[in-house]
Amino acid sequence: MILSIESSCDDSALSITEIATNKLLFHKKISQEVDHSVYGGVVPELAARLHAKALPMILAQCGPYFKNLKAVAVTSTPGLAVTLVEGVTMAKAIAVALEIPLIGVNHLIGHIYSLFIEKEAVFPLTVLLVSGGHTQVMEVKSLTDVTTVAKSMDDSFGESFDKVAKMMRLGYPGGPLIQNLAKDGDRLKHNFTVPLHQSPLIAFSYSGLKNAVRLAVLEEEKNETPDFKDIAASFEHIATKHLTMKLKKYFKTTKPKTFAIVGGASANLYLRSQIKELLKPYHAELLLSELQYCSDNAAMIGRVAVDMYKNDMFSDMEELDIAPKSKL
Repeated sequence: MILSIESSCDDSALSITEIATNKLLFHKKISQEVDHSVYGGVVPELAARLHAKALPMILAQCGPYFKNLKAVAVTSTPGLAVTLVEGVTMAKAIAVALEIPLIGVNHLIGHIYSLFIEKEAVFPLTVLLVSGGHTQVMEVKSLTDVTTVAKSMDDSFGESFDKVAKMMRLGYPGGPLIQNLAKDGDRLKHNFTVPLHQSPLIAFSYSGLKNAVRLAVLEEEKNETPDFKDIAASFEHIATKHLTMKLKKYFKTTKPKTFAIVGGASANLYLRSQIKELLKPYHAELLLSELQYCSDNAAMIGRVAVDMYKNDMFSDMEELDIAPKSKL
């Protein structure tokens, strides 16, 4: 069994995964969304304090599994420095106390493996990772062979939803709030420009769209009873269209066979529907994580750790350190 820890942002989570079967024996997550919602986004120092409280509480529930643990895994990159250190410090203490090896896991690889919880991993894949911190396309040939072929030049897909929700004073996290508001809106009401639509670059950018939405929100606020549903719907439509247009451009040279969407923002139902439509001409298989495993969790970290354990990919206790930015 492997005990895995996730503390890269605002979710405190631990899991126990059986090595031989990939079976998830235990998984507990304590979300900090309510604590951060009043600020409209994650406050790193507050997140670190909440991790320091929540992680030991969850660990106490893992006691019965300690005698059977073969390794402890932890997210070490990427993420918020002050929150990553909480998980890594705990993992090192457990490794020393139980005399078991340590496995440092890349959070982005974790999101890819959210597709394979309690399953065998299947490669190769073309992966669209969309989260609060990342928007990138990766070609994944194996656990150790991952190449990023496109990424955001500024804001991420998920981050733009959070910021637009904050403009509308909806709260945090913005993804589900914008999605819910957009359901009753007119997606074509606001003719926002699709970012980089004339650029040959296969890359993403959301800063310009975010500013256009800000101006639309300010205009709507002049009304006695502002109604943001059409703005939300138009924003969600263009934000998604930006992704599909760039993917279509990429597919001209690299036709997809098996395509996956992962990350917290992959739970967006409109995005899922548009990607399904995009893939139809290519007859490509679409893989999706279960909704409960789209956002940050320790189950996905545990699933990566099982394959890393089988390949002897252990971390040196002295050398394992946090890295807020990923090399992927």
